[in-house]
Amino acid sequence: MSDRSRLAALERSIQHASNYQEYVDACLAHDALSGAAEWKAKDICRDYDYRLIRKRVQRIKLSRSRGDIHGLMSILHEGLHGNLGNISNPTLNHQAKIGTKTLIEEFIDQVCASLDAIYEADEKEVDFYEKLSFFEETAHAFGRSCLMLSGGAGLGFFHAGVVKSLVEHDALPEVISGASAGSIIASLIGTRTDDELRESLAPESIYEKFSHWKIWQGFGRNSLLDATNLENALIELFDLMTFEEAYKKTGRHITVTVSPSDLHQFSRLLNAKTSPNAVITQAVRASCAIPLVFAPVQLKAKTASGDIVPYIPNRRFVDGSLMADMPFQRLARLYGVNHSIVSQTNPLAVPFLSRDKKHSNGIGAITWRHITNLAKVNSIYAFDMMESLVSNKGAKLGIHKIRSVIDQQYVGDINILPARGFGNVKHIFSNPSEKSITKLVNNAERASWSKLDNIKRSTRISKTLRCYLKRLKEREARILSGHRGPGLELVS
Repeated sequence: MSDRSRLAALERSIQHASNYQEYVDACLAHDALSGAAEWKAKDICRDYDYRLIRKRVQRIKLSRSRGDIHGLMSILHEGLHGNLGNISNPTLNHQAKIGTKTLIEEFIDQVCASLDAIYEADEKEVDFYEKLSFFEETAHAFGRSCLMLSGGAGLGFFHAGVVKSLVEHDALPEVISGASAGSIIASLIGTRTDDELRESLAPESIYEKFSHWKIWQGFGRNSLLDATNLENALIELFDLMTFEEAYKKTGRHITVTVSPSDLHQFSRLLNAKTSPNAVITQAVRASCAIPLVFAPVQLKAKTASGDIVPYIPNRRFVDGSLMADMPFQRLARLYGVNHSIVSQTNPLAVPFLSRDKKHSNGIGAITWRHITNLAKVNSIYAFDMMESLVSNKGAKLGIHKIRSVIDQQYVGDINILPARGFGNVKHIFSNPSEKSITKLVNNAERASWSKLDNIKRSTRISKTLRCYLKRLKEREARILSGHRGPGLELVS
């Protein structure tokens, strides 16, 4: 059999792998045969600063061999960030079926081993508060990743498969946002432990809750669909839990986005920082309120005595994806996020998005990007002009919403999208069957496989930093509370 035939056979194995390990094995075999494994082994490449990374690895190894903890701290302090030497260049993720330059992976290994060494260092050499200060400063400077789950109506159950895959491979970020259908899955993440989450994301569980989310009630009403079944499902899932209560249970920072139903208001991000006492059920219900399809929603909050009261009285909110499908900039301000993983099912965006993020520098690619940006800017200008000229409040609001849809960014650093096809359309406004949900979840898991290696690599340092910072913070809390005992010993 020729090499070409064997590569074609391996590509079929990749496409039809029954589990992630089979997928990885087929990818590695393909890389070995195609020459990609040789590419990974060679440091030299114009797509990143291999000299800088190689020098940094050498310095870290030297300090580790000498047991020089302060030297390691100095090296990491002086320039550790997620794209040092352009190692996060998307081009580096498309030369092989799986993995990237061995030098980059070695750099990440050495950084994480250094963090292990600093955390475990004898406190006669590096005292507790010096460690705490180091991890606080370094974690803040390095930043972290977020997972953003888009709108998509019934197609949004695709997110369940993406999250299921991330949980199973210990790759789920602690910062998660959800808009519209994505808000349901984001809230499941924030209100459940990993074991509970696996159970809630099972297709049979999703079908049981949302098998009849769509009830047609016709024209001439305040909405085309009756939200009774959707509301009952959300109440059963989240009850009266608030964002603060959810964070205390799971330690995950979940955000639900909602859009205003009137003019002169902006989209809101509801989470434990901005709205700790807001009730998750009503936030999700509002985020799912597609204009005309579902009626606008009044948010609710829980008082200290447990009473449920209106939140932001006299205001109603609708579908979060209209104005804040991917609220990356605001998540960055709130949580120090500087890297994003996106599960995108928004029917307004998916047909036009590339499955892979690449930075081509060819003349054609640069010209196309410029033309696309010009078209977007000109469209926004046109809608701004129309909004200023129209006096009717309803028309002005409609124009403003369309402008918001055009003005948004729908992709992140790593993007997981459903396969293109007319079959996706039927999921959007249809009541699902258990079979259709199972197929959607399985397809989402498969779609995540090609991204998992990159996700793990991109999040490993930040997860290590925040793991040790969390342990040190917990230890500090015990020290300050005066409870001494075995818990005060160094946690390894």
